[in-house]
Amino acid sequence: MERPRIRHIALNVQDRDKEAEYYKKVFGMEEKSRGTNGTVYLSDGFVGVALISNKDMPWGINHFGFQVEDVGEIEKLAETKAVANSVAAVGEHLIKDAEGYRVDLSVEGW
Repeated sequence: MERPRIRHIALNVQDRDKEAEYYKKVFGMEEKSRGTNGTVYLSDGFVGVALISNKDMPWGINHFGFQVEDVGEIEKLAETKAVANSVAAVGEHLIKDAEGYRVDLSVEGW
């Protein structure tokens, strides 16, 4: 199995448009799409940044995700069952790490 790659980081921000403009201007990120819930998806060509906004969750890094070859293999290594994440931009699954932090898994990426 090829080593999984970090493919996205999700930031919970108060002003998605302002943050999107910042990342585009300062780091040259490209806006890839906008979700129906307003999430802004940016990319540097390798790693994606999802700008979400949920006042009921702490501001800052919300979660990150890996692109993997096989979700089942990761489940075995992590000794857990991945949960289907129906609210994700791409058909993803998620697991929790040893301290309970959310880690998204995707075969296709985005």
